[in-house]
Amino acid sequence: MNLYLCVLLLYAGVLLAIGVWSGRRVGTTSDFFVAGRRLGPGLIFATLLAINIGAGSTVGAAGLGYRDGLSASWWVGSAGIGSIALAFWIGPRLRQLAAAHNLRTVGDFLEHRYGREARATITILLWVGTLFILAAQLMAMGFVLGAVSGLDRWIGSLIGGIVVTVYFTAGGLLTSVVVNTVQLVVLLTGFVVIFPMILTSVGGFPQLLADTREIEGYWNIWQGGGSGWFYLATLGPSFICSPGIVQRVYAASDDRAVKLGVGLNGLALLICAAAPALLGMMARTVVPDLTDQTLNFALPTLLIETLPPLLGALGLAAIFSAEISSADAILFMLATSLSRDLYGRFINPDASDARVLQVARGAAVAGGTAGTILSIAFNSIVSALTFFYTLLTVSLFVPLVVGLYVRRIRTSEALASTVAGTAVAGFLQLTTDGNGLAGMTPSMLGLGAALTAAVIAGVITRNRPVEMS
Repeated sequence: MNLYLCVLLLYAGVLLAIGVWSGRRVGTTSDFFVAGRRLGPGLIFATLLAINIGAGSTVGAAGLGYRDGLSASWWVGSAGIGSIALAFWIGPRLRQLAAAHNLRTVGDFLEHRYGREARATITILLWVGTLFILAAQLMAMGFVLGAVSGLDRWIGSLIGGIVVTVYFTAGGLLTSVVVNTVQLVVLLTGFVVIFPMILTSVGGFPQLLADTREIEGYWNIWQGGGSGWFYLATLGPSFICSPGIVQRVYAASDDRAVKLGVGLNGLALLICAAAPALLGMMARTVVPDLTDQTLNFALPTLLIETLPPLLGALGLAAIFSAEISSADAILFMLATSLSRDLYGRFINPDASDARVLQVARGAAVAGGTAGTILSIAFNSIVSALTFFYTLLTVSLFVPLVVGLYVRRIRTSEALASTVAGTAVAGFLQLTTDGNGLAGMTPSMLGLGAALTAAVIAGVITRNRPVEMS
């Protein structure tokens, strides 16, 4: 067994131990769902940054940087812009509503605002879509473990799925926050140490520029290849309304924790936005023969080829941390939505707190299993993530974000926006292979359809304004 694999397996074992140990403190759904609503700005910052720097922001974004150049920075940059909007304009209002009405999931907000129909429709839709982003995180773990050990990717995905499912099931959000803090330390330490060393190994920025100067659009920050500013329309809104992120806002102790914790997370994402793209560009000078089918190997291969074994192992542990922390956020979404939004609200409304907690843990196991199976079936991290982010934006942005401030958005408008946005984006995703029309992505056109449908539904029903309670 080589050094890289030993380090990663040892690290996975440490995370399992921390998760199981901290899970002993979890005995109620309040602890499992919202960590007792006692997270300060430091823990909010740590858990959000850890889950936001996941498969898309590391392995996926580096692969895009390898192929498209500097414009791949928009993948992480869009998440940062969305996070800033959440911190100062949307998050504090959501937290106040959650504390006042004991909201624990996005489904709770949807029912509070629109009724049972909106809760059920959007919850089921997002539960299916969420499996794809979990699959993307597990795929990235498979690529990392496969690159260092020669094992088939599916074996690495299976190992990652087991690790994250076990420690999250032990304690939900409370456990996730503790483990995320450890993961963030490893992640930031790894990248702070290895980035300058890799840059030096390829000859510094002047040599990197000289080696890639002839590639058309490679240093264009706005758009190059298949990447560019349009990621803002797909990713920006999803980092405002993602259930896994919103429920961490619910867990904040006060508005200051939201503004400071979420805002610093957004600032960190903006500062680091170009790093994964640059790593991918460096990889192109080291291993210039990767294809579209092997882009996901760009980052792990770069670490192995340019760094001494111990530092390479640290870098791979940092990537592994990123994927696991994001995966547990997805399991959190799956477990809480199924147990509270569906089981506790529609199947067994009289269920005890202990029973709902039991179902939440069972849902985490089921979600982890399904996500692992999908990760084995899919081959492209970016494709799986794009599917999820598009679905999230077109189905939830209008009901959650617009509905938070526009009083005329009621049940008919919310459902119309979800149906129209999902139908248009899904149709374009299938018929244009995700390219969209007239320079506009399926996410842009789907969001436009969602807003238009909400306006039309409002005109037809002529709803009177309804005050938010």
